[in-house]
Amino acid sequence: MLKKIVISLALTLSVFFGFIIWIKGLIPPQEQDFSTTTVSDLPYLQQLPRESRGKILAVVTSTETMGDSGKATGYELTELARPYYIFSANGFIVDIASPRGGKPPAVIDKDDLGPFDYAFLNDPEAQQKVNNSIPIDQVSAEDYRAVFFVGGKGTMFDFPDNPHIQSLVREIYSSGKIIGAVCHGPAALANVTLDNGEPLIADRQISAFTNEEELFLIPDAKQRFPFLLEDRLRKQGAVFQAGPTYLEQVSVDGQLITGQNPWSTWLAAESMVRAMGYTPVPRQVTPVEQTVKLLLTYEKHGFTEAAEKLQELQEKGEIDQRLLAMHGVVSAMRWEPGRALDIIRLLSKSQD
Repeated sequence: MLKKIVISLALTLSVFFGFIIWIKGLIPPQEQDFSTTTVSDLPYLQQLPRESRGKILAVVTSTETMGDSGKATGYELTELARPYYIFSANGFIVDIASPRGGKPPAVIDKDDLGPFDYAFLNDPEAQQKVNNSIPIDQVSAEDYRAVFFVGGKGTMFDFPDNPHIQSLVREIYSSGKIIGAVCHGPAALANVTLDNGEPLIADRQISAFTNEEELFLIPDAKQRFPFLLEDRLRKQGAVFQAGPTYLEQVSVDGQLITGQNPWSTWLAAESMVRAMGYTPVPRQVTPVEQTVKLLLTYEKHGFTEAAEKLQELQEKGEIDQRLLAMHGVVSAMRWEPGRALDIIRLLSKSQD
């Protein structure tokens, strides 16, 4: 009996890993090289309002390693570059701060980079700001209309208990200004209390990187991090709003605007612009955003409507087939064969 069980398990694993390899083989290579993109190459950034609408502070982590694990970390470049240009294109001056100041560590995954991210890397003004970030203890809340906490796993170590971050959040909040954060960025809100002693996020709708997303990528996250972000936010009384795994989810609750993951960054930043009373300037939706819309349609309505949505989206622009394929891989790794096959069917239709 034991021998039969072992053989059966081996065959199951062989089929499973063969399926994973097959899906990965469907992932098309990155065809375009955006590495030389500059601000002048992006029409979106040429439509700046004539007058400045004030300043927004973007805060990034100074943490270089995840605790004592030795694993490198930092702020996520994509979660800084994209809001930086959303805010800039809508007439705001963006300053960049960090707990220690100076040049903060960045996480740069070339597979995730698009034109805006490379433009940021090639933008002398943006690089001057990020490489000389303002120490958070030198920041005055009076100077800013909003603060945006950039994601990155390093935030889990130097955002939650930083007294200057907590003071900044309280002052921005008490002044009726906007507080935004994305992915692990809401760690900045985790331990903030108001003057009445109540947690800032108590009974507030909040989104952030979920336990499910964290533990899928880092199975031993409970040992690596001081806490899991979703757990801590719930413990502080937040009404935690989790969207589908690795897809767009943004919560807007008055002055608080929070996004679940990197795919929520564009919407979170533009929601902050709206919260400040402005209509975001027109922007061409990226292929990644198109693909996220497709996957959200699948999650909510199933394959048939997703296939119809695919045709509609392809008439408007490109689909990121690599992202679509990667979601198929994730589904297979999570033992969701039906979902994996449906996504592969969508991928096949996108290649017709």
